[in-house]
Amino acid sequence: MLKNKNFFITALFFVPQLFFAQYTDVINSNRPGETMSAYAVGKSVIQAELGIYGIKEKHDLLNYDANGFGTDLTLRYGAFLEKLEFILDLQYQMENFDTPYTSYKKNNFRQTVLGAKYLIYDPYKNYKKEANIYSYKANHSFNWHELIPAVSIFAGANFTGADNPYYFSPQSAISPKVALITQNLFGGGKWVLVTNIIADYIGTDYPSYGYVLTLTHGFNDKWSGFVENQGYKSDFYSDAIVRGGAAYLINSNLQVDASISTNFKNTPSVLYGGVGVSWRYDGSYKEQQMQFKGKEKAKKNKDNQMEQREIDYQAKERKRKAKYE
Repeated sequence: MLKNKNFFITALFFVPQLFFAQYTDVINSNRPGETMSAYAVGKSVIQAELGIYGIKEKHDLLNYDANGFGTDLTLRYGAFLEKLEFILDLQYQMENFDTPYTSYKKNNFRQTVLGAKYLIYDPYKNYKKEANIYSYKANHSFNWHELIPAVSIFAGANFTGADNPYYFSPQSAISPKVALITQNLFGGGKWVLVTNIIADYIGTDYPSYGYVLTLTHGFNDKWSGFVENQGYKSDFYSDAIVRGGAAYLINSNLQVDASISTNFKNTPSVLYGGVGVSWRYDGSYKEQQMQFKGKEKAKKNKDNQMEQREIDYQAKERKRKAKYE
């Protein structure tokens, strides 16, 4: 889950002549939600996001109850480019099913995905919000630039073994998965909206199409919370899930989280609850800075012009006051 510590925007606002790319001062985890953030972890950065969860299902039509637990692991690695990230996403689940006539178990990898994510557009690159020295209202009004999202694409593949009970075919298979990712930062980064549009199991007998919307709010430097809506549809299985949770930042490279998820139907009804941890290793990271050639001089000239306007304004005010004294 994306954890919003104002990301790198704060650095851009206060140090406008530098661009610090994808790396953030504190860990930026996708847990405990299901969306992928638009931004990469940073070149040479390794990040692991691990969780365990319990699950309870009840199917009124098929008349079964299921209870179990699972674990999920996401490994993220930034390589070659600041905007590029490689991702391995694993999920293993074990369940006990009870019906009026029998009981049986189901366990296997529910998901094995390997792919890469690339940031194709960053609305804050080379952008600086200018302060208006004459208007408090202008400085505190809604920043329309925040409506422009960062945009990334993800492309990867599902790897499914033979006789996997969570797959619709008994044969092993490899199938493509792609996603369009957008991310908006509101209120200086205190609110983060992430959208994933996903096409999964492409080219199989049961392709799946879905979306995930995640809204995250940073309450302070340590705590953040989120709400999320996920929907997916295929001829094999369709559902809509809502979830919510919170994350706590232990230090700049370590975060813990908890969440709960449910749906609104009874074929089956589903209830999940889980906890997790995210850890980052950034010891090999070298800060990527890009000087904006020619812009620093322009910025100084602009600052000088604003300073001169302020001097002229103060002089006019003194003359106006003196006229009535």
